[in-house]
Amino acid sequence: MLHIVNKSHRQTSSLASCLRLAGDGHALLLIEDGVYAATRSGAASAGLAEAMKRLKVYALQPDLAARGVAGSLADGVTAVDYAGFVDLVADHPNNQTWL
Repeated sequence: MLHIVNKSHRQTSSLASCLRLAGDGHALLLIEDGVYAATRSGAASAGLAEAMKRLKVYALQPDLAARGVAGSLADGVTAVDYAGFVDLVADHPNNQTWL
């Protein structure tokens, strides 16, 4: 399953809920303000570092760049472009967007 989070972990509890319910082997794509959790400082406060032991985590590169945090990507997070976003959706027929 692919989980998609678009809100900052400081703005809503969407990411925390997602991380609590996502299963082993699932994937997480952070987009829009959700990419703040993919930074070195954000990953620790969002609980992402622990979740990466069981989830594959991706962040949308254009959103990282737009927010000026592309150079601060946390270890273990993979940046993807829009084509990579499409590939993730195609590879995971089940997806959940966390609002």
